[in-house]
Formats: sequence, C-alpha cells, structure tokens
Amino acid sequence: MKLSMNIKNIGLGENVIYTLVWTAIYLIPFMNAHLMSEDVVDFDKVVISWAKISPYFIIFLVHNYLLSPLLMKHRYGWYIVLLLLLVASVFGVIEVLDFRFWQSNIDLRDKASLTELAWYWNIVFSILMAGANSMIKLYHRAIITDQRMTMLERQNIETQMQYLKYQINPHFLMNTLNNIHAMIDFDRDMARNSVMVLSRMMRHVLYDSGEKDTTLDKEVEFIENYIEMMRIRYIDDVEISFNHPDANLCRKISLPPLLIIVLVENAFKHGISYKKDSFINININVDGNELTCVVANSRHYSQSNEHSGIGLNNITKRLDLLFGKGYLLDIDDKDESKYIVKLVIPVTY
Repeated sequence: MKLSMNIKNIGLGENVIYTLVWTAIYLIPFMNAHLMSEDVVDFDKVVISWAKISPYFIIFLVHNYLLSPLLMKHRYGWYIVLLLLLVASVFGVIEVLDFRFWQSNIDLRDKASLTELAWYWNIVFSILMAGANSMIKLYHRAIITDQRMTMLERQNIETQMQYLKYQINPHFLMNTLNNIHAMIDFDRDMARNSVMVLSRMMRHVLYDSGEKDTTLDKEVEFIENYIEMMRIRYIDDVEISFNHPDANLCRKISLPPLLIIVLVENAFKHGISYKKDSFINININVDGNELTCVVANSRHYSQSNEHSGIGLNNITKRLDLLFGKGYLLDIDDKDESKYIVKLVIPVTY
C-alpha cells in the first residue's frame, strides 16, 4: 500500500511539472505585454501566439501519452520512427497550409497557427522537447524502480517467513507428520517414501526459495510433491489433475519461487469437502514470455464465504513488488459450484 501511494505521488509530481511548464509557456504573451508597458493586452496577439505554440503542445501530448511508453519498453526502433513521423506530419501539415494561404495572398504567419521558425528548426526543437520529456520520464521511472528494489530488500526476511506460514503452513506439516506416523504401523515403505517427499519439499522451501529466481521444473516438482502428500490425506476422495509444460521447457524458464503453490494450497484448503465430490484442476501454460497458471477447484456452499479470505492478499502484495502492473491475477467466482483463479506473470529464459 505504501509503495503504491509513493508511486502515485511520483506520477502526480511528474504531471505537476508538465502543467507548470506549459502554463508558464502559455502565459508568456501576457508577460510580454506587461514588459512592453502596454495599457491594454491585445488578445488577438495572444491568441495568435497560443496558436503558434499549439503544434509543440500537440507533439508533447502525443509523445507523452503514446510514444514514451514505447521508450519505457525499450522499443527504440518503433519509438524513433514514430517520433520522426509525428514531427514531420505536424509541421508538414503546417507547411502545406502555409503554401495554400500564400497562394491566396493571405499572410498566414501573422494570423494563423504557424511558428515563425524555419521548418528544420521546428523539427530540431520538437525533438529536443521530446528528449526532455523522455529524460523526465526516465528519471521518475528510476526513482520508482529504486523504491521498489528498496522495498523488496526490506521485506525479504519477512517474505521468507511468510513462505513458511502461508505456503507450507503448520497445519499441513502437522497433518502430514501425523499421517506418516500412522502409516508406520501398517505400511513402512509408504511412510519412508512420504518422509523423503516431505524432505524434498522442505529443501526447496528453505534453500531454493531464498534465491531471487528459480526454474519452473523445480516449482513443478514441488507442486507434484505437495499433491502427493495431499493424496495421502484425502486418498481417492478428491479428483486431482495437474498439467504443465514438458520437462525440457520447464528447465529453461525462470520465475520467482513459490508463487504458484499459494494458489494450489488455497485450492486444497478451501475446495475440498469430506461429504461431497471435490476436484482440483491445475494447469500451467507458457506462451512466449508469459506464464499462465489456472487453478480451479470445487466450491461448496458452506465454504463460499470463507473463500473471500482466500489468502491471496499476500501474493498480491508480492506480485506488486515484483512486477508492478505487469501481471494479471483474476478470480472467477460466478459459478456457485466452481472457483477459478488465474495468474499471468512474465518469465525469462
């Protein structure tokens, strides 16, 4: 919440700078009239001055809201081409209008929305203005990035503790150990295997989760181990399916650790009934640089209200810190019999 407010304040500060600069520019004609000791301001001259400033203002608006995002996304080729086209189009139209009015013997340079500079100076000043706009945006983006990194560092220890609390919670560990203890008397091999699975899970939580990124194959293995442990508890009472990309692709994909397991654990926690048929479907797909995880589980009336506290607040905060606005977390609870959570995050290779 605090980080989001800081980012909004930084964005507000940037807009305030633009507003002050353009307000000062549009007030220059009045200031000139005052400096020239004119008793009455000639509003015709003011309007003409404003009209001559307007091409630059139009270029600024288009650049600030449409072209600069391309620069922020490192699409430099498209940015340069579109910027040149924008400047050429605006002042090209002005040159055409100037020529037509010149043919009509009307002195447009004193009465119309043209600057009194040569066309090449218009292009130079427009590009310089776009460069200044870009520098301001890059500066504010650097501030936001620095704040986000600082916040991530501050919350690193807290986040690691939250992994143990939310991802592999004490109830899960207690129930698993109790199940293993009960199995020792009638199936020692299964009990021994369960201990090994639990050991692998805890190793992943304690060591792999300490890194900034992990690979998708490790996350998939962790989820498979989690499902195997949950099958011991629920036996055949729950229909469980887990689909994911092949192992070769999973080994190439990097992503932050222990994000998907939050959705899986909440599906088990809130989507299972001992009295009614239950299901949990987990699907992970990778398309380009985006990973999509959809977790669907059965929904029971007695648990529908409980789902409002599904425990996704923690993962939402972490996603905000990691990706800003570059992720999607969607909850579909329209169907009374089914609950679906969809997560889309960027990944690297």
